[in-house]
Parts: sequence; C-alpha cells; structure tokens
Amino acid sequence: MAKASVAFVCQSCGAVHSKWSGKCDACGAWNSITEEAASASVPVGANGRRAPKGRAIALEDLKSEDAEPARRVTGVGEFDRVCGGGLVPGSALLVGGDPGVGKSTLILQALASYAKVGGAAVYISGEEAMAQVRLRASRMGLSEAPVALGSATCVEDILTTLDKAKTPGIVAIDSIQTIWTGALEAAPGTIAQVRTSSFDLVRYAKSTGAAVILVGHVTKDGQIAGPKAVEHLVDAVLYFEGERGHQFRILRAVKNRYGPTDEIGVFEMTGRGLAEVANPSALFLGDRDSASPGTAVFAGIEGTRPLLVEVQALVAEAGYGTPRRAVVGWDAGRLAMILAVLDSRGGVGTSTRDVYLNVAGGLKVGEPAADLAAAAALISSFADVPLPRDTVYFGEISLTGDVRPAPQAELRLKEAAKLGFKSAVVPQDTKSDGAGLKLTPVRDVGDLVAFAGAEAARARRK
Repeated sequence: MAKASVAFVCQSCGAVHSKWSGKCDACGAWNSITEEAASASVPVGANGRRAPKGRAIALEDLKSEDAEPARRVTGVGEFDRVCGGGLVPGSALLVGGDPGVGKSTLILQALASYAKVGGAAVYISGEEAMAQVRLRASRMGLSEAPVALGSATCVEDILTTLDKAKTPGIVAIDSIQTIWTGALEAAPGTIAQVRTSSFDLVRYAKSTGAAVILVGHVTKDGQIAGPKAVEHLVDAVLYFEGERGHQFRILRAVKNRYGPTDEIGVFEMTGRGLAEVANPSALFLGDRDSASPGTAVFAGIEGTRPLLVEVQALVAEAGYGTPRRAVVGWDAGRLAMILAVLDSRGGVGTSTRDVYLNVAGGLKVGEPAADLAAAAALISSFADVPLPRDTVYFGEISLTGDVRPAPQAELRLKEAAKLGFKSAVVPQDTKSDGAGLKLTPVRDVGDLVAFAGAEAARARRK
C-alpha cells in the first residue's frame, strides 16, 4: 500500500497543483492554495493490474419500469414548485445564496410546514446555537412546529444521531461549509472537507430514503463555495437571489434531476419570515399609472410560469467624451448588441448618448425574447415619447435587425390579457390567436421604429 501523498488544492475553484504558489493558475485567485493530504493510491496486484475489491452488480435493460416515488410536499408552494412538485425521497438538495438573503429562513419555514402536517423533520445548525434558531423560529411564529433541532459540525456525530432514531423525512444541514469529518486532517471549510462531508450525507440520503437539504455559501462572484465539488454530488441545486434594496427574493433552480431547471419561486421578505407571492407579474410591473417615456412591459416565461416585467430605459446626453452604458437585471453584452442594431438597422443614433437600462423589481432576465421590449424602451426614451401603457412586447432581435418569434406566445398573451393589457407587439410569424389582445406584428427593428413614430404622432394629436 502506497503512502498518502500531499496535494495543493485551490479553495476557490478546487484545482489541484503539484506545488504551492501564491496565485491559482486555473481561476486567478490569490492566496487560495492550501496543502491537503491526498488519498492513498489503490493497491496493485502482482500482474500489474489493480487488485479487485468490489462485487458484481446486476445489470438491467432500459425497459425496466419503476414506480415514481411519492414526493414529500413541504407546504411552501413556491419552494415545492422549484423542486418539481416536492422533495424526492433519497434525494440531496443544495441551496446557495448571498449571506443574509434568507436561506436559513426559507429552509426553517419549509421544515416547519412539513412537520406541521405530520412529517418528521430534522434541522442541524452548524453556524448558530440552538437558542439563536429558537429565537428566529419564535419571531416567525414557528415555535410550535415539531421540528427536531440540533447543533453539530462533525459529520460522524450527525450521522450517528440520525441512525439512532427513526429515519426522518427531511434533514437540513446549515451550512455544509461548517461540517467536517475526522477522517481528514484538513481544516473545516476546505475543499476536501466540504466534498467528503457532502458525500457522506448524500450517501446517507440514498441509503435511508431521507431527503437531505444542504445550505451552501457563495463566493464573491456568485458561485457556490467549494464549487463543482458539491454541485456534482447532489441531485438539485437552487440559488436564492435578492437585492438588498428590495424585499423580494427569487428561488431559482439551476440543476434538477427530478424537475425543470428553469423554474423560479418568488418570495417577499417580511418581519415574520418569507411570504409567497401569488402574482409575481403584478410585483414586477411597478407603477403603471405613470406615462413616462422609456418604459415597456416584457411578457416573459420563467420555467412553466408566464411573467410580466417592466423594462426601463434612459437615453441621455453624454456628460463626457465616452458614452456610458449601465444595465441592471439584463446582460450588458446584449444591450450593446441591441444598441448597435438600432443604430445600423433602425437609424436611431444612440452611439453618442449615455444609455441606462433597468429591470424593475430586482429580477434578472436572461431570455432572448426580452430584446423587443428593451429596444422599444430605448426608442421611447430616445424619442422622449411614452409608449402605450396597455401594450406588452416580446421577440428576439437578430444582428440583421429581424425580429424572430418567441416560444409559448399563447401563454404570454393570456397572462397579459389576464392583467388587463389590450394589445401586444409581437414578431410577424407569431402563431397565436392573440388571446383577445390586438396584435401588432413587426418584421424588423424598422417596423418597431415606425410603430414608435406612429404612437408619437398620435400623442401629438391628443
């Protein structure tokens, strides 16, 4: 048996180096490389091959059908929606987010709701004392919920405690960065400790049928600390997002083996915890009573849910030689592309102006179909003419200036009609009956500029 060797591992990205250095060549982080004991090599037999140590497993064909396990519904509707309808027995879930965004609050509410309907839930805190968790539960009105509470950081102690009692339905670990195992000499929070502890907890979930929820910290660039080492082990990865200036929080799935990966859940942070938002479209629309230039409503799709959001734009005279481009809630590169298309294909002329773009409510939009709404808001601000308040926009703009159709147009239009909108500006080849809305098809950005000009003329006549 060969002796265990020494490896130098970056605590930011997990890259392994042959020797220590001040900067990680993989991610560029400084002072992030620490020395860790590598695992011992596998014994080799006399014939030069690795010695067999396993047992044969049964192989089956693809025709084998297994009954889908009944999901464990927590009772927090938005959380269950993002998970795909509830937690699957034997699954492992990783929830990440910025410090103070409300991860612990969300998990505690989900466990309390599950326990109130007869489920067995265990909450293990590695960061807070039990008195602190009880204080938060009292503030949220959850003190009477039969949630088993514990405080531990050693994974062997946690697993021994869980094995002594009946297998719970849900186990939450808050957070995985504080958990360590005695099998390693590395400090808690290092890549090796996080990876090994996570593997032990995931193995417990698979062997017992308990659903395990791991809470993870994120790095300064928004990725879960202990990067892909943990994400590859779990079945689902959820990110809890929110701006400090907004009381709204968004739970977004980025990996889910048992459900959709583009679903979102919307919450509002209150003094008594997180409240579910029943109608997110009304939340992100903002104040629609004002008739200011530079606003357009985008009819988007997040997962299976239609979502209407207000896009705000401001095109102003540049105060310095180089025009400024600032964007919040959208991709800055896509904004630059839309501005270039408007200038070259639509003759707008924003190259010498400062441009600011914002998505109301703190939502981050990544759908290409938002191009048409952003372009409409930019044209409206540039011309200083407000767009109709009862109109929604969606469609993808190509580099040639053409407006391409967006998927699920019928669902977008039905949501707009439900919220009182009367018309929609859509791509020319949109396949929909309009859901009762008046449709204005546009072929390219030139048609969009002409539409804005017609609205300007109508406003002047009034």
